[in-house]
Parts: sequence; structure tokens; C-alpha cells
Amino acid sequence: MRAPDRGSPRFAELLTTLVLRRRPVPCPTSCVRAETRKAGPLSKITIDHEDDATETTVSAQLDSTHVPPTFGELGVRDEIVRALSEVGIDRTFAIQELTLPLALAGDDLIGQARTGMGKTFGFGVPLLNRITTDGSGTTTLDGTPRALVIVPTRELCVQVTGDLVSAAKYLPGSGKKGLEVLSIYGGRPYEQQISQLQKGVDVVVGTPGRLLDLANQGHLILGKIGVLVMDEADEMLDLGFLPDIERILTMVPDKRQTMLFSATMPGPIITLARTFLNRPTHIRAEEAESSAVHERTQQHVYRAHALDKAELVARVLQAEGRGATMIFTRTKRTAQKVADDLVERGFACGAVHGDLGQIAREKALDKFRAGKIDVLVATDVAARGIDIDDVTHVINYQCPEDEKTYVHRIGRTGRAGRTGIAITLVDWDDIPRWQLIDKALGLNMPDPVETYSSSPHLFEELGIPAGTTGRVHKQAPARSAESEPAERRPREDREETASRPKRNRVRRRTVRGKASDGDTAAASGADATEPKASNGQQKDPQAEGASERAGSDAPASPARRRRRRRGNGAAGHDTASQDAPNADTVAASPAQ
Repeated sequence: MRAPDRGSPRFAELLTTLVLRRRPVPCPTSCVRAETRKAGPLSKITIDHEDDATETTVSAQLDSTHVPPTFGELGVRDEIVRALSEVGIDRTFAIQELTLPLALAGDDLIGQARTGMGKTFGFGVPLLNRITTDGSGTTTLDGTPRALVIVPTRELCVQVTGDLVSAAKYLPGSGKKGLEVLSIYGGRPYEQQISQLQKGVDVVVGTPGRLLDLANQGHLILGKIGVLVMDEADEMLDLGFLPDIERILTMVPDKRQTMLFSATMPGPIITLARTFLNRPTHIRAEEAESSAVHERTQQHVYRAHALDKAELVARVLQAEGRGATMIFTRTKRTAQKVADDLVERGFACGAVHGDLGQIAREKALDKFRAGKIDVLVATDVAARGIDIDDVTHVINYQCPEDEKTYVHRIGRTGRAGRTGIAITLVDWDDIPRWQLIDKALGLNMPDPVETYSSSPHLFEELGIPAGTTGRVHKQAPARSAESEPAERRPREDREETASRPKRNRVRRRTVRGKASDGDTAAASGADATEPKASNGQQKDPQAEGASERAGSDAPASPARRRRRRRGNGAAGHDTASQDAPNADTVAASPAQ
């Protein structure tokens, strides 16, 4: 029996039953679907298929009465379900609920959802499930990569690798320690990454540039890749990685599963998907009447002067209930300047931008995740790689370039169902740019209110306590008794300090490492005036006078020769050299 065509009504009916009701039904292709549970339908489903298109579009809207299923109910391995439950993840988000049945079956798909809605596990869970399950269409693990995840930035590479490692904690792999996941990105030495590839890895997560370099050198083998994922594809397009991605796609086998995930889908990305994906299903997971940004995120837009932004931000950082905060700038120089200014004002702040080395960037992110610093100033390079659930405030210090950048910036807060506050400071010159962003996203805030650091509505809307200034007053450390001045100490302490014996120091001047003649004579004179003898007994003053008269006949030590200035030119030098013997004669005459 021939499988129904993707454009036929029969296929739409089967896909609706599979994705939305999750009943085990015959697959429209020759693959075997995973066992899924029975559940109620979603609030709204739309399946679009154009005659000349190569993909089927599935759009789903969820209502408040829908109960999401667990990963185990969707047919995920018990090891993965156990690992996810240990990190507090039991039920799926909308994008995961829709993509898992198709991805577990090996179909190509395009996943589109707003940032912070769980796209990483939307492709990570089926990826790990397929390469570790026999009969899933992938070859047996033997130490060469079976899955490849391409990401645009280094920070996102580290983030995705951490999520995959946590989900694959109990999965078997080619090595003794279990499934091996390796991150490959620039800014790190080649030797360490090459050594790990030679030891054997099962999943590779990397940026396009370093992946292409290692593949051309023969260290990264892509001939056995069974699952390929492109995450944040629109950002890779903006950064100019599209040619590198096309070269990488020519190195992987034609028989593979390809998944493409992103928050936005511009035209070139759709063209890329139609070129390299095999009749994919385009899935859009939305909530009823949802916009491009989270409704749980409060958005405030202010027209601020450039010279007053630093003071305004410093007061916003002292608002009630503020937790971890991210501040975004357009340029690297501005990011470092803002970070230095906030540190000077007393805030625990770090910076992440392109002028910093990779180690410094990772250290700043680790401190931010660990809570050692609660303010992170970053350029847009970090807008795609930071996944911290407790970010309460996002401040756009400079107006974003376009609506996509704005969506990804404020998407750092209000993640995973939480609430957040997004503040955008628009300069007078950026008003036209902001009006385009407002029109594209339908925010209905085209003319921001003129606001300064002392404006009353700023304190009222953001919950800033009255009387807040632009500096944080830290408590001074407690002073010890020794560090206090003598006049402030009690009288008995001052008397004790005054009764201490004074130290007798002899300062000696050295010339080229040797004591000078004058210091030697001064030291000998200081020894002669000591009140004690060498044996520790006190000397008699009369005996000292007699010894001085008896020793007057002894030859005296040479006196210190007075140094004269040299004249200009050779004549002055000759005169000084001729006067030197006369100076010795004059100095020695009193001793005779």
C-alpha cells in the first residue's frame, strides 16, 4: 500500500491524529513511530501545505486547560527521563510536545518557538534517544560522532553541551564513562579538542568555523553522522555562517535526519531548509493570541539622555525585588565602559564582549551563573547563549538594531513560565529605529516618555525606593585597635604605646653595593658613643676621656672627600682632576 502524499487530506488527518492526539497510528512513511499516550486535543490546529512547497506547516495554539504530557508518556527512554527528573524537568513544553513524536520517528522537521520555550530539549532528547536505541536507523556507536549540533556562538555551544550532558547522564555510550559529548568552538587550543576526538566521542556540538577547520584537517569525521541539528539558524545567517554551513552539509551522509530550530524564520533559512531537508514538517508552537515576546514580561521604554543613562541604570539596579540582571549594548567599547562604571559605583558586575578572551568570557558567565556577580553587561553575542531562569531584569542600554535582536535580548528574562521586567533606553537619535521595532512587534509604544534618573514615574513604575542615589554604600570594615590614631585610643593604651623603647636605626648609604666612606666613619662614631662596652658593662666617662687623649697620637681615619661639580667641557674636567690631590692634602692636615 502506497503512503499518502503529504499534500493530500489523508496525510493531514494522519498528522493531526499523530501530533495532537498522540495515538499510535500507521506512519505515512515506512518508519516506525514511538508509542505515545492518548490525550485530549489542543485548542487549535492549523495544517498548511502548498502545492509547490516541500514542507507541511503545523501551527498549534494551546489553551489554559491543556495538560502537557511527560517525557515518558511520549516514548522517551527511561534513562533520559530519570536524568531530566533529577534537574526538575518532568513535563514537556509545547514545542517539545509537538516535535518529539516526529523527531523520535526520524522525520526531518523545522521547529519554531519563542526563545525560552525549551527548543534545546526539543531536539536534544530525540537526538540522544535515537543514537542510543537499536533499530532507530542510526549505526552502532564506535567512537566516531553519530550526531552533530551546529550553533552560532561560543556561549550557546557551552550551554547546549551542558544540557545534553545532563540529559545523557545514564545513557550508555562508546566509552566506559557513558555517552561522550564534546563541545568544539574557537578561542580554545586545537590540541585539546583533537585529543578528545581521537579518544572517541558520540555527540559533537560546535560553531561552524572550528567544525570546518577540524573537518578539513581530517580530525573530525562526519561520514557517520545520523542526526544533524542546526540551532538558532537565523543568528547563523546574520553572522555570515551560511556558506560554512553549506560546506559542512556536503560532508555529512545524505541518509540522515536533519532538524532546524530557531525563534524566527527569515526567507534565506527557509530556502536552506528546502534545499538540505527531506520534505520537512514545519512546526510552530504558540499560545492563544501570543506575540513574539512573552506576555509575562513587563516592558518599559524610556527616552533617556546619553549622559544620564549611567545614573539611571544605577538607580534601576536598586529596585525592589531585583535579582540577576543583564544589560545589553550595541558595541564592545560601551559594554566595557558601562561595566567599569557600575563596578566603581559599588555593584558586583562583569562583562562579556568580543574584545575579551574566551577564558575571561567563560569566567564572567560562570560567576553570573553561580551568583557571585548579579549584573552582567554584554553585547548581542550573549543574547543567544545564556539560559538562567532567575534573571529578573533585562536592560537595553542602547536601542537594538531590529526587532529580532529585541526579541532575543528580552528573552533572557521571563523564561520557563517565570515573570520578568524588560527596560529599554532609547536615545533621541534612535527614535526612528525604535518606531520600526515597535511597529513590527505591535507593542503600541512608538513615543517613549522622556525620562531622567530623578523622574518620579521611573521610581513609581519600577519600584525604586525613594531617596535612592546612583551609588551603593558598602559597610566599612571594622577597624582594629592598632589601626586607630593614638589620640582616639584610651589613655592607658596611649601610655603603653609611649613607654615602648625607640628603635635605634643606623642608615647607611651604599655606592654600587658597598658602604661609602662617610657612612663608615659615621657608623664607627655611633659605635664610639654607645654607653655600653662590648662585654655588656657600662663605660666610665673619665676613662673614655683618657682613652681619647691617648689615642690622639694614633693615625686618624681618612676624612670624607668633598665632591665638587664638574665644569662644562674638557677644561672643567681637567681642573677637577688637578684639584683632587690638593683636597686630599687639605683633608689630611688636621690629622697630622
